[in-house]
Amino acid sequence: MGKTHALSGALAWLGAVPVIAQERLLGDYAVSLSAEQVAAGAVVCAGAAILPDIDHHNGRIANTFGPITQHMCKWIGKLSGGHRQATHSLVFAVAMGLLMDFLATDYEYAWWACLFMIVGLGLRGIGLDFEGKEPQSALADCALALIAVWLMHKIDMSFVGFAVGLGCFAHVVGDCLTPRGCPVFWPLPYRFDVPVIPRTDGKVERWVVMPVLTLGIAVLAVRSVLGDVSAQWLTRG
Repeated sequence: MGKTHALSGALAWLGAVPVIAQERLLGDYAVSLSAEQVAAGAVVCAGAAILPDIDHHNGRIANTFGPITQHMCKWIGKLSGGHRQATHSLVFAVAMGLLMDFLATDYEYAWWACLFMIVGLGLRGIGLDFEGKEPQSALADCALALIAVWLMHKIDMSFVGFAVGLGCFAHVVGDCLTPRGCPVFWPLPYRFDVPVIPRTDGKVERWVVMPVLTLGIAVLAVRSVLGDVSAQWLTRG
């Protein structure tokens, strides 16, 4: 579900931040991020972890910005072959990462528009809306997304391609843990599934997966801001 995907995106980002800062692993490609960049990346990665579901014509994501996202999801679903097809693949994750990196680097205003969309999807995904009430939910999503874009518009987002690609990949991995699986190597037709989560939005997802993801985010967020010693204290005992 949307909440689980968004949480998995934020967790994946916070887990990756210490790795991408390691010069002994990445050499000149290592990136050290400020606290503001880490927070912005978590928001972007959480929103991007919803992106693959833009192929679903009638989900909560399709109603994020009213008719705009409804028509967008409808046509993307048709072009991609339906739900859990092309958008649930490595090709899509890499393509989205490269596209957002290109826009953030060379077309700033276009990137802000995409950031608005990504944040809005993330907000709807985690349930910050008025479910069943339109246009109130769409207007609330628009207002909160605009605030987020304004807060982030002066932050150096040169890392954003990685955050978006990672978020999409986290979504694919999550869906592969359910019985239907995903065509990870699309356009090859083979679907991959390791159904450790027997039912979407079932008891395992609600009472095991979501709490574990939330705890992981709390621990990694503390480590990112205050260092490893604080994270060790938080998890001790």
